[in-house]
Amino acid sequence: MNVILATRNKSKAIQIKAIFEDSPISIQTFNDAGVDGEAVEDGATLGDNALKKARFVYERGISKSWAMADDTGIFIDALNGAPGVRSARWAGESASTEEIMQYCLGRMDGVSNRAATFETVVAVVSPDGKEYFFNGKVSGCLLAAPRVASQPKMPYSAIFVPEGTDLTWAEMSAEQENEISHRGKAFRQARVFLEEIYKLQKLS
Repeated sequence: MNVILATRNKSKAIQIKAIFEDSPISIQTFNDAGVDGEAVEDGATLGDNALKKARFVYERGISKSWAMADDTGIFIDALNGAPGVRSARWAGESASTEEIMQYCLGRMDGVSNRAATFETVVAVVSPDGKEYFFNGKVSGCLLAAPRVASQPKMPYSAIFVPEGTDLTWAEMSAEQENEISHRGKAFRQARVFLEEIYKLQKLS
């Protein structure tokens, strides 16, 4: 069962492919599948953007392939939930991973309430156009300064510490992160769903 994942982000692809290890579900990224272009992420919610990206794949008309995409945001309590859906573009459309992280630290300078929540919404579109959604959340806190470098294209990974651990995402292995992360929770739900579909297809 072939699923095209709407991303070119290598860090994200490594995490998600690890979740689907030992599964009959084959995950291909845009680069793996030779898909050109990018979806416009101008939705009002994470779900909107995830669906826009999954629909972008679906509309390419790749026969018998499922489309899957996610959108992730960090919601900071002291900033009334900002940046949320704009997490990847908070410091500007062309800001680098480092620039976004430093912008976040600047906004939080001197702020005592460091609580934040990461949320991921996964959208899956079937070959016949049906839409499905899966969600994962993790609460934690923001450090005042990074201890290690951020993961590529994951600007908050070096400064967010999830509840129940002393490590940031960037200090964890892919396996450790997938075990507890918002993205891991959402994509494990998607895996269970897709494997059920696969079983039904094998029986039919």
